[in-house]
Amino acid sequence: MDTVLAGARAMSPWETAAVLLAIGYLLLAVRENIWCWYCAFASTAIYTVLFWDVNLLMESALNVYYMGMAVFGWYQWTRGYTAGDGAEIGVTIHSLSQNQHLIIIVAIGNLSLVSGYLLSQYSTAAWPYVDSFTTWASVITTYLVAKKYLENWLYWIVIDSVSIPLYLDRELPLTALLFAAYVVIAIAGYFSWKKHLVSDTNCRNGV
Repeated sequence: MDTVLAGARAMSPWETAAVLLAIGYLLLAVRENIWCWYCAFASTAIYTVLFWDVNLLMESALNVYYMGMAVFGWYQWTRGYTAGDGAEIGVTIHSLSQNQHLIIIVAIGNLSLVSGYLLSQYSTAAWPYVDSFTTWASVITTYLVAKKYLENWLYWIVIDSVSIPLYLDRELPLTALLFAAYVVIAIAGYFSWKKHLVSDTNCRNGV
């Protein structure tokens, strides 16, 4: 903990800004607020540069993708949007089937193994297999957020937990703390969205 706190005191203003925007994104996403995508775009733009500087190549590339997904997510969530304050979103929460889960897990595993091997052989990337796993899992899970699949939160719990030691090793202590907070928020997000899903289902069924 002393090491984390010492590193946090030495963090750059850019990392601070990226962390605050990222927290804003996640808290707003839990509430299904459209402004989460503005925070996401700004935060990931900063992280693209930060991760490149510390030699997390896949993480840097991932954040370029995140920038594009922030635009895509904003578009998805504004379809059918009627409220004036951004609190009500037209796209409803829905759930993944068992077959969809299986496809996602197999895809993440295969992509992680292939890119991890290539990075270990042909680059200077740190933690190539872990970096690859968090990258590909995040690529797919971000799409699940944009489409409002409930189970995106379960995937984020795993991804964020794995990411913590990765960022500590790369001397990004505040980002490691951010991802620890992400785990807690993702748990809350899952139950919040699940409650909304049950409520929407009951309304559609006339309950």
